Amino acid sequence: MKKLFLALIRFYQKVISPMKPACCRFYPTCSSYAFEAISRFGIVRGGLLVFWRILRCNPFCRGGYDPVPDHFTFVRQVRPQ
Repeated sequence: MKKLFLALIRFYQKVISPMKPACCRFYPTCSSYAFEAISRFGIVRGGLLVFWRILRCNPFCRGGYDPVPDHFTFVRQVRPQ
């Protein structure tokens, strides 16, 4: 399952993403964050981190530098760029 999700993310990054203008509020982008989170923590915990990141991607959020945490946690401190 993990390999399937990672392949889908890579497909998005190589085929779909180049057709859209860059508009991500965070660095690294959400797809890069998803790839790294799922690679590091697996489908369930990595997926929860990705879901939490996508919820934070809204007009009321400043964005900024938001790397995948070293250990699994929802507590985040986003640093502005």
